[in-house]
Amino acid sequence: MDMNRRDLADFLRRSRERLRPQDVGLAAGPRRRTPGLRREEVSQLAGMSADYYMRLEQARSPQPSAQLLGALARALRLTADERDHLFLLGGHRPPAGPFAGEHVRPGLLHLLDRLAETPAQIIGDLGDLLAQNAMAETLFGCVCTVAEGDRNIVWRWFTDPFVRAAYPPEEHDDYSRLHVADLRAAVARRGSDEPARTLVRRLRAASEEFGRLWDRHEVAVRRTSRMRVVHPEVGPIEFDAEVLLTPAEDQRLVVFTPPPGTATLDALALLRVIGPETAHRSHI
Repeated sequence: MDMNRRDLADFLRRSRERLRPQDVGLAAGPRRRTPGLRREEVSQLAGMSADYYMRLEQARSPQPSAQLLGALARALRLTADERDHLFLLGGHRPPAGPFAGEHVRPGLLHLLDRLAETPAQIIGDLGDLLAQNAMAETLFGCVCTVAEGDRNIVWRWFTDPFVRAAYPPEEHDDYSRLHVADLRAAVARRGSDEPARTLVRRLRAASEEFGRLWDRHEVAVRRTSRMRVVHPEVGPIEFDAEVLLTPAEDQRLVVFTPPPGTATLDALALLRVIGPETAHRSHI
């Protein structure tokens, strides 16, 4: 597909001018002669050089990559239709499906509501826990006491020993590598946008283990895995974690199913009797 430099430049400029600094978490400052965001602010949010973004708006840049266009779409808070338009102007086919960010897709919530007898969670691509059903809350605990910005399974795995206590110690290294490899893939898909960079910076500062694994540059999208959870009242429970990705891969429904030939069905029956009201832990 051919890139339409002139229309791309115009669309970027007008999208930038429609945003206010407070829309993206920036301070307005005392002297803003430019309507909307500055070019430097957009480039910072999208994780690209200010010079390259300037050339995009001046219609004299080389063709941007699909990853870069995705980062721009998030930085400019584009709707799904606007994002698709941006991709077409940049000479790329739009990604399959809309993207939802932190707003849980209605279709996923519909599925979650109907999984009454199986633990299930909805997780964002960076690992943010967006929703879980009552069975998952009974299994992993309520996160209501956890600060909203810390309800991230990667962050809590590397910073909260209480979370790791719910998993067999001999499997901790494998879980750590799985979390980091999956996060690495998500960060690349997003074009290393500001939320992704912020999470990686926080994790590097908080965990030497994370930094060491991140530097190995292992990549593996989590689609299915066998796992064991040690529940204080039920004991060890074995699950197959089946992961259903949205078309844009920005949200996933994780369903914890009983492997054939295991005692997990009996354990799930006991969990239903226990219920989330008596689950006082916060494992995610």
